[in-house]
Amino acid sequence: MERTLVLIKPDGVCKALVGEVIQRIEEEGFKIVALKMIRLDEEKAKEFYHSHKGKHFFPGLIKFMLTAPSIALVVEGKGVVKQIRKIIGERTPEEAAPEAIRGRYASDGRRNIVHGSDSPISAKREIGCLFHPEELYSYDKEDWLKSEPG
Repeated sequence: MERTLVLIKPDGVCKALVGEVIQRIEEEGFKIVALKMIRLDEEKAKEFYHSHKGKHFFPGLIKFMLTAPSIALVVEGKGVVKQIRKIIGERTPEEAAPEAIRGRYASDGRRNIVHGSDSPISAKREIGCLFHPEELYSYDKEDWLKSEPG
């Protein structure tokens, strides 16, 4: 089963869109196998966005990511990387489909509500950057549903 990282950025948290993003993910039938609120420090933000180092927007991106907490999720499912990218939409609201999260809620290319891994390789690196292996949950839904409370 494929996994991807979804990061609800500071603007998504501040605009109270956490529930909306999670609902869209779950409505597509994907499982959330890890979730936490994090406050990136400069070092962790630079590590996470290292592929953009040297680009003109990198300093502004890092500064933006330090403004408020983010919500990090690990999402699991068949073809999840590609499907999450579709749910999220293109980088800017003008490029994104109107029904996509970014098309509906983003302000611009930086304040675009949510990040999603762009490939399985990136997903593995990004998940490792923000989560320890023991924080990732694996479950068989049928076994979980059969379990007795208490």
